[in-house]
Amino acid sequence: MKRSRSVVMATVAALVAGGAATYFTSTASAAAACAPAWSSTAVYVGGNTASQNGHNYSAKWWTQSESPATHSGQWDVWADQGVCGGGTTPTTPPTTPPTTPPTTPPTTPPTTNPPANGALPAHFLTGYWQNFDNGAAPLKLAAVPTAYDLIAVAFADATSTPGAVSFTLDPGLASAVGGYTDAQFKADIATLHSRGKKVIISVGGEKGTVSVASAAAATNFADSVHSLMTTYGFDGVDIDLENGLNATYMAQALRSLRAKAGSNLIITMAPQTIDMQSTGSSYFALALSIKDILTVVHTQYYNSGSMLGCDQNAAYSQGTVNFLTALACIQTQNGLRPDQVALGLPASTRAAGGGYVAPSVVNAALDCLARGTNCGSFKPPATYPGIRGAMTWSINWDVTNGNGFANTVKPHLSTLP
Repeated sequence: MKRSRSVVMATVAALVAGGAATYFTSTASAAAACAPAWSSTAVYVGGNTASQNGHNYSAKWWTQSESPATHSGQWDVWADQGVCGGGTTPTTPPTTPPTTPPTTPPTTPPTTNPPANGALPAHFLTGYWQNFDNGAAPLKLAAVPTAYDLIAVAFADATSTPGAVSFTLDPGLASAVGGYTDAQFKADIATLHSRGKKVIISVGGEKGTVSVASAAAATNFADSVHSLMTTYGFDGVDIDLENGLNATYMAQALRSLRAKAGSNLIITMAPQTIDMQSTGSSYFALALSIKDILTVVHTQYYNSGSMLGCDQNAAYSQGTVNFLTALACIQTQNGLRPDQVALGLPASTRAAGGGYVAPSVVNAALDCLARGTNCGSFKPPATYPGIRGAMTWSINWDVTNGNGFANTVKPHLSTLP
């Protein structure tokens, strides 16, 4: 997120040279016996097996209700492992759906259910609240429209201690709203809680200089964020480091914070589009390494120029439904659960340098990802009913723009599967 956005122009040539998205491939192999029959109601995670129509299949990532017979292939969730048991498939689904990971788990054990996330809705709307005055409507926290389920306070600031962060109400913002004290700010967070909302502290932004690049810095980060949570009542933290991050030490910091704060800790991430093009990028690597405690990644699908999608066949232009769906499926096809993926868009043309779309386009993209309807020329290789929702930069710009984003997207989220 930006105080004033700068456009990141990433060309297709640069993406290819840097190793564009990393994708899974299928490797078929014969099985001595058929795995338990696939069940449409069971949840499967990476490495789980199931059989259908005389073939064994292996799940590449989290899936539910996606038939192996119709969802296997290079870009799909199931890998065909070949004919099983002489072509005889068990006809009775298992009493208990197979949700246990394989005997030898991957490096980061997947979870069969979403982690505790502070009682957020199945599909929810996130907005950033600006702790500064830049021309958008200045707001006290309690004035945030009720359509927003998760409010990210932007931003925490770096301190002279490596990794540590602090928070101070901006004097300009306080003046613009007629005065705002720490006590009032804390009371407003309590008010939002009473409305069933969650409030997190965002770390970073375009001008953020927070760096977690050592074990000591990781400890400092966890301790300082936990202190802010205790002091103000924040429900979690948002990682919006736009000037680089160390995935190893940030993961260490977030796990330490989780140990301090408990299972209701909300952890979100707001990478730029280029940060989620490859699983080898630091942001994507961080997301996968903390998948078991990560709430959601709301990628900033703007200020990026054209980008490759999960099909790797073409570059898609920002500001289109194709851009949103083709880039979102990179994450769902490469290890994140659908409920950990959300779409981040600017609330107005003034909120970002490029990539604005009408809120109705956001709804169309959500329909395409969740149901396979209202797609553009690109159709994702699978449907993702659990797609988590949408985020906007920012609540202040949305209010300035007549609440068009929240009033259009929030009601639509309740219609998703």
